Amino acid sequence: MSFGDEHDDGFGAGSGTGGSGQTRTRLPESTASDVYGGARRPVRNSRSLITVVGVVVLLIAAIAFANQGGGGSDGASGGGSKGAGAEPTAATGVRPVKGKAGEIPTGYAKDEQGAQSAAANYAVALVSADILKPDLRREIVRRVFVSSKTTELQAKLDQAYNKEFLEKVGLDTNGNAPAGMTYVSRTAPVGTKVTEYTDAAATVEVWCTGVFGTAGVSSTNPVTNDWFTMTLRLQWVGGDWRVESFSQKDGPAPVSADRTASDAEEIAKAVEQYGGFTYAR
Repeated sequence: MSFGDEHDDGFGAGSGTGGSGQTRTRLPESTASDVYGGARRPVRNSRSLITVVGVVVLLIAAIAFANQGGGGSDGASGGGSKGAGAEPTAATGVRPVKGKAGEIPTGYAKDEQGAQSAAANYAVALVSADILKPDLRREIVRRVFVSSKTTELQAKLDQAYNKEFLEKVGLDTNGNAPAGMTYVSRTAPVGTKVTEYTDAAATVEVWCTGVFGTAGVSSTNPVTNDWFTMTLRLQWVGGDWRVESFSQKDGPAPVSADRTASDAEEIAKAVEQYGGFTYAR
């Protein structure tokens, strides 16, 4: 689910002084996902490219629409299911969180590190496959956003990800892929940067990469990767960081490597077998 030119949802941002830092990972979690045919990404045929571009444009349009004023609640929810046997990874530094609300950690520190940890985890939730599922989307909105924005953003997201949109990306009204296919939307933060910070508010940019699309023999929406940056404006509310607003833009994107694309079955198995992460500064 890539994002196009930056779209600001107009909720405003915190002010103050900035800082910067990189994201590192801890606490693995999990999630799930032939039109590739061994083709190499740099030489994708024009028909396939047009299909991919068309789907990306739809996703950009939906997110842009949702960002025209939406925001939302307290807490966070993750995109993806738990993986069997997932074990914590070792990490140095201050423990980033104290607890969890659903799949996403809560209890961030009231400092720049805590704001970066919160922003990275919330970015993952906001671009997960779960955001396309009505029931899970409501839970994500309720847990991630400041409560004053919940109703407004919920309505905008429901309208953006309506039946017509879901059909265009090959999903049913519940956000599920057809039998024998796996819808993939997994985001991995590469780094974070604080651009504004006060004790009450922070603005954090999260540089992300990810894989998005539908894995399956007859899929018209092949799984591709993308690079984008999300900007999240956070408020300190009720003893934790919550999202007031967010926007997104393309890149920075590196030069694509000349790798042979995996087939749909391999991609689907990878998403099911490899757990996702809780991200922390």
